[in-house]
Amino acid sequence: MTSTQEIDTDVLVVGGGLGGVAAALAAARHGRRVVLTEPTKWLGGQLTSQAVPPDEHPWIEMFGCTASYRRLRDAIREHYRTWYPLTEAARNDPHLNPGQGRVSRLCHEPRVAAAVIDSLVGPYEAAGRLRVLRHTEPVEATCDGDVVTAVRLRDADGTHTWVRAPYVIDATELGDLLPLAGIEHVTGFESRAETGEPSAPDEAQPDNVQAMSWVFALEHREGENHVIERPERYDYFRSVHPEFWPAPLLSLTAPDPRTLEPLERAFVPNGVEGPVVADQSKDPGDRELWAFRRILARSTFQPGFLDSDVTIVNWPMIDYLDGHPMSPDPAEVARHVAGAYEQARSFLYYLQTEAPRADGGTGFPGLRPRGDVMGSADGFALAPYIREGRRIKALTTVREQDVSLEVRGEQGAVRYPDSVGVGMYRIDLHPSTGGDNYVDVASTPFYLPLGALIPQRVTNVLAGAKNIGTTHITNGCYRLHPVEWNAGEAAGLLAVHCLDRGLTPHEVHADADNVAEFQRVVVADGVEIDWPVVGGY
Repeated sequence: MTSTQEIDTDVLVVGGGLGGVAAALAAARHGRRVVLTEPTKWLGGQLTSQAVPPDEHPWIEMFGCTASYRRLRDAIREHYRTWYPLTEAARNDPHLNPGQGRVSRLCHEPRVAAAVIDSLVGPYEAAGRLRVLRHTEPVEATCDGDVVTAVRLRDADGTHTWVRAPYVIDATELGDLLPLAGIEHVTGFESRAETGEPSAPDEAQPDNVQAMSWVFALEHREGENHVIERPERYDYFRSVHPEFWPAPLLSLTAPDPRTLEPLERAFVPNGVEGPVVADQSKDPGDRELWAFRRILARSTFQPGFLDSDVTIVNWPMIDYLDGHPMSPDPAEVARHVAGAYEQARSFLYYLQTEAPRADGGTGFPGLRPRGDVMGSADGFALAPYIREGRRIKALTTVREQDVSLEVRGEQGAVRYPDSVGVGMYRIDLHPSTGGDNYVDVASTPFYLPLGALIPQRVTNVLAGAKNIGTTHITNGCYRLHPVEWNAGEAAGLLAVHCLDRGLTPHEVHADADNVAEFQRVVVADGVEIDWPVVGGY
């Protein structure tokens, strides 16, 4: 038997990923009552429950993110300094990188990030300002014209909660609130005629979205056998060879993301020791897979503490191309989510039994999934890694030609007069469900326009994650960790600003003086809205 309850609050944040956490913290920091939902047991989204180390630009230690995002990064490092037996060199390194991974200057365990995020939200929970509803998802929204009046949530026990709030922030991974509330949105590729983007197709492709991936963690125990049960669909995934792919999907060969040339990756468990260079502006870092997304490196810790490194498998071989999880049919969604999981398990089995070794043999049976660092029993992330979901039809939509280094050159990205943040990353689109290979475009340091957070019509809902006003193409550079956090933080601050001043987001956006006043608010809160003069890559 299900039960129903009701909650009234100032700000409802639906989705507890990085954007949702940032939005909730921003609103609670300014004294507002907040309800934050999360479908898993961990807050943090792509950083935690999806287990993706932070993809960041090369200047992240100096500038180019919000002060609160920097506090998050600092707190993760301090957690290791406080509780782990680091080497003296690692302990004294201001840029401590626990995993010495090549993908990021801060490769760490998902469980550590989850614990740190809990410590950030904990004080506001204790004060009664923030209520976190875990294992909870939206199932219905009611509207009065252009206003969302309430959202119905359902938790894992079947309890239904109606939440009423003057402002609602959609920070879900897939933009789940948008269809529930009838908010105009897009999916997949827009057409070139619509956006004018050089990389857009001639016709719109709404079902053509970036692949999702189900990430897992591994260590290697030489001489031991940790081979999992052969996945039921292993033969199917072993036979998949997309036309644009240079080899079967389950192999160590995949395209170079930037040149599309075939590239056989090296894979040597525990074969790379010591510091590595984590700078994707110079090297994507994926030529050697073990150290690519390594989250614990033996060389970071005192001798004997770790028997093996721990690495994250988030490689192109687990990009799921058979469909996406945005169908209105729940059975179809479940089928594709299960398919992504089964493909990842099949790749793990391939690594354990068939992957080529340097000695001429095949398979690494000593590869052991590390569920403890992932919060799971089987070593796989709590949720699939979602690169792309629904995006609002916004007051401002960022296009490829606004940020492309080739188009913009030395003048830099379009500098929006309503900037409420900054970001930087290449336009990095993974292979897609419509049969496209990588799309990789060099970008220049870019800006987050206020108008990208605001739907064209609905007046009290804001986008606070990967659902902001980008195109399919510019989603490729706006979807990463620090930009998602920035978008959520700006949305949370905007909701508070509108409540404090009796304005709507549209009224703030429409008046230059109102925009300037709000920009002073975000800057005072530690949000960078301008870039120093730096180059692109």
